[in-house]
Amino acid sequence: MSSNDTRPVRVRFAPSPTGKLHVGGARTAIYNWAFARANGGTFILRIDDTDPTRSTEENTQVILRAMRWLGLDWDEGPEVGGDCGPYWQTERLDIYREAAQRLVAEGKAYYCFCTPDELEASRKAAAERGDSFQGYQRTCRSIDPAEAQRRVDAGEPYTIRIKVPEDRGDVIVHDAVHGDVTFNARELDDFIIFRSDGTPTYNFATVVDDAAMGITHIIRGDDHLSNTPRQIMVYEALGAPTPLFAHISMILGADGKKLSKRHGATSVEEYRDAGYLSDAFVNYLALLGWAPDGESTVISRERLASEFSLDHVSKNPAIMDPKKLDFVNGEYLHAMSDADFAEKIVLPQLEAAGLEHEGQLAHDEAWYTLLASALKPRTTLSADVVAQARYLYTADDELELDEKATNKWLGKQGARAALEAARDALVALDDASWEPAAIEAALDPIPERLEMGKGKVFQPIRVACVGSAASPGIGETLALLGREHTLARIERALPLAQ
Repeated sequence: MSSNDTRPVRVRFAPSPTGKLHVGGARTAIYNWAFARANGGTFILRIDDTDPTRSTEENTQVILRAMRWLGLDWDEGPEVGGDCGPYWQTERLDIYREAAQRLVAEGKAYYCFCTPDELEASRKAAAERGDSFQGYQRTCRSIDPAEAQRRVDAGEPYTIRIKVPEDRGDVIVHDAVHGDVTFNARELDDFIIFRSDGTPTYNFATVVDDAAMGITHIIRGDDHLSNTPRQIMVYEALGAPTPLFAHISMILGADGKKLSKRHGATSVEEYRDAGYLSDAFVNYLALLGWAPDGESTVISRERLASEFSLDHVSKNPAIMDPKKLDFVNGEYLHAMSDADFAEKIVLPQLEAAGLEHEGQLAHDEAWYTLLASALKPRTTLSADVVAQARYLYTADDELELDEKATNKWLGKQGARAALEAARDALVALDDASWEPAAIEAALDPIPERLEMGKGKVFQPIRVACVGSAASPGIGETLALLGREHTLARIERALPLAQ
């Protein structure tokens, strides 16, 4: 797309439904969505499902679910429609055939009747001669069109090849990330645009679609950069304007190698199921290779949609850092109000774990708000709340005490005295006054009275009531547990204490 092209911005994300939507594809989708939103443009979702052996409807639904979870609403495409449909390539085969036949009729493409054996023999001969060019030798390019049509009509197998102009100079890819990238047109052979089985090749179908859909900018992974010279040849043959390209870098693991299963989760739904927030995940992926100012770690979806620009996209590979993702996710969780955290994180997680049942909640709204307030600062992933809250849903006589914590805190001299003092102080509180401030006020004098450090007093109480030495503040912890269960668990732990 030239600098004087005034067409409205139209971008597309065109995944192949051959598997789950992975991190790299998700970032590509995010950049396309953000670029469209920042420029008042149109974001199109197209399903490139021309691989019949791997493309499935199930995989298409996986992609649509992932896109919805990411919050990347598309303006045209599946479930939305639009003026440029259909948006599945398998439903556009007639369009590709018509375009290919038009190029043949215009002398810009031709029928090729070379068999695989003949092509292999030609390649070997070129190699033995030491030819610098060892691609297709344009054997069928000089066949008279009428003769070629006669052979096609007679049922002879054929492919359709594009006719790369012999006087074509260098192919220059205008790339918003890499700058101008030059390819030698003499190294391009007359490549196939239609296979002998009647299906289009990727480099042909994608250009036909992008031209028909008025795509102005193509934002995609830099593994497609090598395809681009051939695609430009198709744009020129079709007489369609060439979009501006932006080839974004790969996402690598911490070891500098291509992201794969050995680095952990790679698909969007794996991150969703692990408890990451959609906003946090989009935030993190957006900043893998793009930065508005070089400083921001947390950037809202609204800011991304208003400030995204291709001139701030780095050409260097991005490194997936799970710890940084966790940090960003934690920032989003911690910024939530206690009420929102309870409604959107705590209850759904407890219900998913079978600890709570929708419509039959075990406690009142104030209790869940207190639980949210206690757990929120200690939560990095949504699923963390289940492990932290499980002690509240375990029968007193079934609570397992962590062996290491038990040995360390109940096995210390003075632990029994601390538990007895805590029991006596807490017994004095009734159910009506059983709340964090009152509980803390009752327990605070004990360390000084027993001439013990706070840890030696409060940690045995934690182990007795929670099962481990880690929990929110002691007042919140016991308030959530309730008076009856707290006293019962302290009594149960007394025989174990020194």
